[in-house]
Order: sequence, then structure tokens, then C-alpha cells
Amino acid sequence: MRVLLIEDDAGLGPAVRDRITGDGHLPDWAEDLATARDLLATMTYDLVLLDMMLPDGHGLDLLRQMRQARNAVPVIILTAMDRITDRIDGLNAGADDYLVKPFDLSELTARIGAVARRYARDPNPHLRVAGLEVDLAGRSVIGPEGAIELSQREWIIFETLVQARGGVVSKARLEDRLYSFDAEVESNTIEVYISRLRKKLGKGSVETLRGLGYRVAR
Repeated sequence: MRVLLIEDDAGLGPAVRDRITGDGHLPDWAEDLATARDLLATMTYDLVLLDMMLPDGHGLDLLRQMRQARNAVPVIILTAMDRITDRIDGLNAGADDYLVKPFDLSELTARIGAVARRYARDPNPHLRVAGLEVDLAGRSVIGPEGAIELSQREWIIFETLVQARGGVVSKARLEDRLYSFDAEVESNTIEVYISRLRKKLGKGSVETLRGLGYRVAR
């Protein structure tokens, strides 16, 4: 998943970002609301981790604006504000979950997983694609000869193709999923990873539609 972390704490921010990365997700980190708004306007996210008290305003103001704009991306609030009324305000503003600081990073991982499953496009994360058994929740692929190990970036591309349900995914969309906001994109990176996927999953597993993009074989 692509995750937007909005957190101004110089100690907690890097720790959460590194945990998200270690869990196989792609994080962008914003330390204030202005940066967060810019990122939300230019990128598509699967999840937002939102601090309440930020240098240039209150996180709930951003959350309300997102919901008013019909942006339904899941939001988990991360905050030291632990009163029941604070939690109610956050949930009423449109948050999907609420985690009080200090928290264990393993609990954050579990909360992210729970929200991701809740918003999964399919209620059943177990799929059969191109002759492979795919578990989106467990991030696993099983072929005729057993489990197939995919790197983090290989999985991100394959997952994006699988979630398109046979639809065509453009190269630009795959690049957006693969790279963090400030990373430099090399022109042939997607082609390299598509080639690697075909070697691991089978030559016919991913189809190229010239000038349009890629799709996973059915």
C-alpha cells in the first residue's frame, strides 16, 4: 500500500516511516498540513496516518476537508490526546481508527492490516490468477511447484495488476505505486520488474498492451 504519514515528531516520524517500509508499504512523510495537502492533491494513497496537533493546524480540519471532498481513503489517527471526547471527535470527523501515543509499532502494524482488510476490494483475499494461488492479505503467491518468493517491489507491481481485475494498468500508474514522492524514476524500471515477474510467475502471467500498459493474465 501507499501510505501518507502526517506527523511532526522528529523521533516518532522516522520510526513509523521505517516500520511501514519494513512491512512492505511505501510511505510518504509530511511534517505539516501544508505538505500533506500538496501530497494528497498529487498522489493517490491507500491509507493516511494522521497526527492531531501539527505546526500549522489541527489534523481534524484536514480530515473533515477530505471527507467533504468525498475522499474516502482510510485514516488512522495517531495522537497523544486520549480523552474519550477526543476519540469521539476523531471518529465523527471520519477517522477509521484511533491509536493513542505512545504505542507499540507492532500494534500499528496490526491496525494498518485491519484497516487494509476492511477496505479490500474483494471480501475474499484469496484469488486464482494466471494459474497461481494469490493471497493478497498474506502477500503470498503459490504456483504449481510451490511458493514463489517476490521482492517488495515485485509484489507491489503484481498486487496492483491483480487488483485491477484484468483491467489495463498504465506504466505511469505502476511508477506511482512503486516510487516514493521524491524518488527519481528511471525510464526502464517497470519493464525490468515486469520481466522479473514473468521469469518467476510464467511468461504469460503478465501481458503487455503496447501503448496502453500491462494487465495480469486471467
